[in-house]
Parts: sequence; C-alpha cells; structure tokens
Amino acid sequence: MSAGAIIMMIIAMVIVWGGLAASIVNLRLRPEKTDSPFEDPDLVADDIAREHLPHPTRDT
Repeated sequence: MSAGAIIMMIIAMVIVWGGLAASIVNLRLRPEKTDSPFEDPDLVADDIAREHLPHPTRDT
C-alpha cells in the first residue's frame, strides 16, 4: 500500500469509528423516551387488542 492509501484508510476509519462513538455518547446522554404522555388512548387500546389476535396467514 502506498502512503496516500494508508492515510486515506486512517481518515476513513476515524470518520466511521468517530461517528459510532459520537452516536453512542449521544444516546447515553439523551436516550430515546419510550413513554409518551401524548399517546392517543384509542391507539393504545387498538395495539393491546391486536396483541391477542392470531397472526394472519396466507393461503396461496
């Protein structure tokens, strides 16, 4: 490998691994919220009712 190729590989690795590290830090500091006070109660009730239905199948 030439020196230019090695430098470009190192730059690409820093960008990829740096982005991964930044996203991990971001999620640690501000995790996604799972409970929302603004959920529509009708949609929640539909989801709960749908959980107990059998999985639809196709006869083709």
